[in-house]
Amino acid sequence: MAVNPKIRTPIVCVMGHVDHGKTSLLDRIRGSSVVSSEVGQITQHIGATIVPIEAIRSMSGTIGKIPINIPGLLFIDTPGHHAFTTLRARGGALADMAILVIDINQGFQPQTIEALQILRTCKTPFVIAATKIDRIHGWRVFENESFLSSFAKQNDRVQGVVENKTYEVVGKLSELGFSADRFDRVSDFQRNLAIVPVSAHTGEGVCDLLMVMIGLAQRYMGDALTLSVEGPGAGTVLEVKEERGLGTTLDVILYDGTLSIGDEIAVATQGDVIFTRVRSLLKPRPMKEILFEDRFEREKTVVAAAGVKVTAPDLEGVIAGSPFFVVRGNRDEIRAKIKKEMTEIHVNLVQEGIVIKADTIGALEALCKELEGKEIGVMRAEVGPVSRHDLIDTETIKNPVFRVLLSFNTPLLPDVVEMIKNPLYTQVKVFEGRVIYQIIDQYVAWRDEQKRLLDKQRFEHVVMPAKIRLMPDCVFRQSNPAVVGVRVLGGKLRSDVNLIKLDGKKVGHLKSMQLRQENIREADAGLEVAISIEGATIGRQLNVGDDLFVDVPERHVKVLEKEMLKSLNTSTQEILEEYTSMRRKTEPFWGK
Repeated sequence: MAVNPKIRTPIVCVMGHVDHGKTSLLDRIRGSSVVSSEVGQITQHIGATIVPIEAIRSMSGTIGKIPINIPGLLFIDTPGHHAFTTLRARGGALADMAILVIDINQGFQPQTIEALQILRTCKTPFVIAATKIDRIHGWRVFENESFLSSFAKQNDRVQGVVENKTYEVVGKLSELGFSADRFDRVSDFQRNLAIVPVSAHTGEGVCDLLMVMIGLAQRYMGDALTLSVEGPGAGTVLEVKEERGLGTTLDVILYDGTLSIGDEIAVATQGDVIFTRVRSLLKPRPMKEILFEDRFEREKTVVAAAGVKVTAPDLEGVIAGSPFFVVRGNRDEIRAKIKKEMTEIHVNLVQEGIVIKADTIGALEALCKELEGKEIGVMRAEVGPVSRHDLIDTETIKNPVFRVLLSFNTPLLPDVVEMIKNPLYTQVKVFEGRVIYQIIDQYVAWRDEQKRLLDKQRFEHVVMPAKIRLMPDCVFRQSNPAVVGVRVLGGKLRSDVNLIKLDGKKVGHLKSMQLRQENIREADAGLEVAISIEGATIGRQLNVGDDLFVDVPERHVKVLEKEMLKSLNTSTQEILEEYTSMRRKTEPFWGK
């Protein structure tokens, strides 16, 4: 089957945990060495590589026998999940497919889980690349061979290790709700994830990975690839960068139509849409991840799908993750379309929750989805840097555990930094970071500690149930106040409480307690302490051997039974039940 010139190139996003080999895998596919060149040289890094179908055919004898009608694959690779959450089109994730890279020796890491959750949320088809098989002890290298061919030549022990590690990945995916198996054992790629063991270092299994990706694109993504390479261009701004000699530039992923020099384009800035004309288009050569401007190919026209650097006037302030369109016709219609996409943030906002800011709409939605999964409400969600106004708005939230702003991958403006340094200026707690799960974990840990402290403050004023017995030979003063030794039979005895007999009759006020001649505020079950009782005389209202309850007010019983019961120890729960049963003999609904 010949390549259809009107079908655009499928877009593949490469995701995975740090250091699991995402860029190394792409290096092997495109025959480059970005990994060794990254430090200090990535000023022009566009994060997109076209791999033409001819190159894919040459890498794999197997794939050469399959009828192919797509022009190749466009791989997107940027740190973390930034590319995936930034690239958006048609109200959802722009990537048609994804490769989730997992180090077969290290297994699942936090960012692996996060990537899976994002892929599930966006309903994006993906394949697992189980990398670094050559690091398995005893693995014999067969450069660039298919996995099955290389695997068959390994000894029994190595084969057993590979099988075990593969099924560890299968098991973890199953725990997370995904059905998966090694790619050669999968018959239905729509129902089961394919795991392709590979080595970026030796090239083993890479041809299998490309074969599976091509098969997925052709078999299951027909509708997604029907966007034409003809007509006005549409895409997403991946990054906005200042380039020496070029000024402000846009790294753009063109997903539909064509883009040419001289075209008028519409792009979004904070709160507005601007119109400008393309001065130049700089495109990486096929199979290359270009790091220096003079190695870009200058193009007059670029067709979808492609990564391209755009230069044009007035690009300052353009928002990464925003849509762009070639303008053919009514400007007002394009402006309305962009504004609609920029405001159509698919998040569920609540009346009481936290505030979040992020660098892109996609990142904002991903963060909201994760918060929703942890039952954390979001009151306001916006794209852009954190401003003084954001802090002032957040400070109006009444609940202190929601008086919080999460800043994901977006800067704090200078006056904000000064405000949060001084608690006199703001009571807002700000969490900032570049990894979704980390920023949420930080907030959850802080929130739980704040709740514990607030509960402690609140419950310190709740009168706790306790039962005591006046001990023989321990009357130190009969009255004014009476001082007597008691044993705490159950519950938690605190000072400054009223005491009653088992029939409910009040007998006095416990003013203070001593243990070994030192003042204490509370005593647990089993302790023997001396207490002073105001308003009672031993031998009249009280006698040695009497049992007494702490007189717990009705409103405090409601708090104890409805809010604190699980936190009370067994002894205190038993005394509370005994005390309320005594009260409810005469008043059945007392304390309910």
